[in-house]
Amino acid sequence: MLPLLRMRSAPVLDTDKTPEFGGGVEATHAPVGIVRWVGAFLLRELREMLPPTIFFFIGFNLIILTTNLLLADYGEAVASFVLATGAALVVGKAVLVANATRSIRHFDRAPLMRPILYKSVFYWAVVFVARLLEHWIRFWLVEHHPLGAFLPHMVATFDWHRFIAIQLWIFVLFLIYETATELNHLFGEGELWHLLATSRPAELPLNRRQRILELVRLSKLADAHSIDEFHDPTSPAHAQLVDIMRRIAAEPRARPLVE
Repeated sequence: MLPLLRMRSAPVLDTDKTPEFGGGVEATHAPVGIVRWVGAFLLRELREMLPPTIFFFIGFNLIILTTNLLLADYGEAVASFVLATGAALVVGKAVLVANATRSIRHFDRAPLMRPILYKSVFYWAVVFVARLLEHWIRFWLVEHHPLGAFLPHMVATFDWHRFIAIQLWIFVLFLIYETATELNHLFGEGELWHLLATSRPAELPLNRRQRILELVRLSKLADAHSIDEFHDPTSPAHAQLVDIMRRIAAEPRARPLVE
């Protein structure tokens, strides 16, 4: 009986003592969390860098192809596939760096022409600096020239005509890229591709032009009235909202009969 009483009087768990395996579990979870964070960060950066890199990879190769075709009678070639790929990677990284700054969002609420022109010029300037840094690093680290001789070397031997021609094409490609990007943001992520490639006119009660006009009307209606007016079923704003939504909504599909 005495041993049984001693067993009942003994504490089942000593809360003052920390289990010996706790530190090992925390130490194991910490590196795993860091690895996951680094992996998610790299994946996010890669997804952001991939669209401009692919776009400029195709654009640069088209420019090189057409230029080489024009110069084929003279037996000359201006560049190669490898140079176009390297230039596309430089542009993709420059876009990634530019998107990390607050200045790139300066005209996000302005009319569509302003953010397109502003971002095209901004990206163009970043790529211009990145290309100059690329030549400077090659001049200093690869060719082992002194830093003080870089500016005289650029003035005397650098092919500025080719450099400026490439920068002009980069600006034109950025205008095209930013126009498509801003339209994609305007319609919603993926909706521009849906309109261009996947949707069919038969799926919509209106054609594309009429649908865009109705969406513009809806935007103007939202700017002109408050949310309380839309909630009131007797208000003209509510009636106009319902009328627009009735025209742009898809027709309900008949459900298949279940046997």
